[in-house]
Amino acid sequence: MKIVLQNLTKKFPGRGRKKREEVVAVKDFTFEIPDGTLVGLLGPSGCGKSTVLNLISGLEQPTEGKIFFGEDDVTDLPAEHRGIGLVFQNYALYPHLNVKQNITFPLENLKGNDKLTKAQMNERAYEAARLVQIEDLMERKPGELSGGQQQRVAIARALVKNPSVLLLDEPLSNLDARLRLQTREEIRRIQRETKITTIFVTHDQEEAMSISDLIIVMKDGVVQQIGRPQDVYDNPANLFVAKFLGTPPINVFHGRLLDGQLCIGEEAVLSVRELQAPSFGDVSSSAGNASGAGNSEVLSDAARQDVYVGIRPEGFIVQEDGPFSCTLKGVEVMGRDISVLSYNNASLNPTVRSIIGAQYHVDAGSGAVRFALNPRKVLLFAKDTETRIK
Repeated sequence: MKIVLQNLTKKFPGRGRKKREEVVAVKDFTFEIPDGTLVGLLGPSGCGKSTVLNLISGLEQPTEGKIFFGEDDVTDLPAEHRGIGLVFQNYALYPHLNVKQNITFPLENLKGNDKLTKAQMNERAYEAARLVQIEDLMERKPGELSGGQQQRVAIARALVKNPSVLLLDEPLSNLDARLRLQTREEIRRIQRETKITTIFVTHDQEEAMSISDLIIVMKDGVVQQIGRPQDVYDNPANLFVAKFLGTPPINVFHGRLLDGQLCIGEEAVLSVRELQAPSFGDVSSSAGNASGAGNSEVLSDAARQDVYVGIRPEGFIVQEDGPFSCTLKGVEVMGRDISVLSYNNASLNPTVRSIIGAQYHVDAGSGAVRFALNPRKVLLFAKDTETRIK
């Protein structure tokens, strides 16, 4: 099912005696979600991503804008008639019902031509349970299940109605790290098998990037960028997106362009010619009001231009005579990789974190380290607007 969001805006009334202004949770959200894709809706807490999900599901009504499922306008259609499956953050299972009863519960309220016999409901329940691999748990109560098993029951309950759209609101936030990794792989497998258009809300960028066909990055109710995960990581539209995506996060420095050289502090670290111009994907550049390639700034012809310089942790190359020097703070050996912790006066981050291969050696007692930089991992942003510079 294709989903089209047109100029979607949601405002909530202000609260309190002094502050009565409306709160804009979502502002002018426009995008078409292709049929059969898994979309990660990503952003920090309070950015409006769950509100977008509630608008799509029908739990909230938009202040402005339209929502289409396929060619049908569902903006004013009640949630129960939209054909959606919804998985909440806390799973919302009924503790007094066993797994099978929890899964079949949505089917018991069907009426008219959609009404099912008990045998048909059981068949659908076991079909959904097999899909999420819990068919041997059908007689247990939710209190007898682990967090991961409860999460699978919630997904099965959402799938049992054969929905056209599956909506997942931070479904992994209550699981431990290992179980989160396993369960997100299961969600991706289920989505590929069912080919249901799925929207996955999360604040964890690693989750979103690992399983999504497309990611939508939001901030303060406004879409910042839309695109394929790797495209958005390699070519962020602005400094916020660059800082939000990536583990460890991008290192940001005060820099300047001077006579064809990129300078950080007093050091010329790269020639401007070495910097690769960003090549935004088609999705990013056509994503409605999202900040894509069309909003990037062009390098000024001025002899000097102050910029923010973003360097991904994997963009540092240890080199004895490298052009970029830092004060060494420590070295962390992580097996496959080594994390070099250092400091530079021009850095906005308290610690500059560099990831290098285990084959390199850094003397932890030397007090200093020098790097060459990989131009493909160096990003420039305008000082005033924080938008990406071509």
